[in-house]
Amino acid sequence: MTLNNGVQMPAIGFGVFQTPPDETRSAVEAALSAGYRHIDTAAAYGNEREVGEAIAKSGIDRNEVFVETKIWISDYGYDQTLHGFEKSARKLGVDQIDLLILHQALPTEFDRTLDAYRALQTLLADGKVRAIGVSNFMVDHLTRLLDTATVVPAVNQIEVHPYFQQREVRAFGAQHGILAQAWAPIGGITFYRDSGHHSTLEDPVLGEIAQAHGKSPAQVMLRWHVQQGRSAIPKSTKPARIVENSDVFDFELTAEQLAAIDGLDTGKRGGPEPADITLETFGRPIPEA
Repeated sequence: MTLNNGVQMPAIGFGVFQTPPDETRSAVEAALSAGYRHIDTAAAYGNEREVGEAIAKSGIDRNEVFVETKIWISDYGYDQTLHGFEKSARKLGVDQIDLLILHQALPTEFDRTLDAYRALQTLLADGKVRAIGVSNFMVDHLTRLLDTATVVPAVNQIEVHPYFQQREVRAFGAQHGILAQAWAPIGGITFYRDSGHHSTLEDPVLGEIAQAHGKSPAQVMLRWHVQQGRSAIPKSTKPARIVENSDVFDFELTAEQLAAIDGLDTGKRGGPEPADITLETFGRPIPEA
């Protein structure tokens, strides 16, 4: 996918959210071996160092791997965010980060959010990052950001899956050239629906579509994202699942199948409510090393 500043980013990235550091290295190695060239991590995940070690060990040219990470709210503020970049780059073992984004908005301290984004703009101008963006920003956050930003975010990474589609945020982003990037793109295997399914992989609508294409429900959901123009960040520590999640480019969903998946939206968020993010509740220091 081509971002709004011309930088190209692989549509499917490999995520390491909630992957323990001692498992991250082998998971990223498996992903790179399977053909992934986009790795998504974050300062708050506590596994940037292991991501960097896996990339270095892979022997793949650094220019071929798109590295994305996030600044945590505890490092918001202009100077603090510049230092947050230094911490992440040092742990990742890179001089330049391909995509650096703000992990959340701080609604009650939005001036700090704006100062943090201003630091991202400086890092972009200095060539220390190739693209900048945000995560979990709602329409009001994006509106306030765009009022002062000199660089439109390239990406807004948000919770998007068949059961929570965030159409208003996605539409606003599309109007402004901000690419939607889905975290939890298959909804998480423990996502509960009103119908009583205990796993998205058991959904009969997805199962029928998957059977028609000889694919898995997870592959159908990832194809739904890509075909509708979104980036997606699936995660797994199981090698077979890692390979499966990348194999979504050899089939195409019909308009009827896309509409059927669109019809699964419940409007219920699985992750934290963006309006509730505060330093008091979610702040924690990001280690130097």
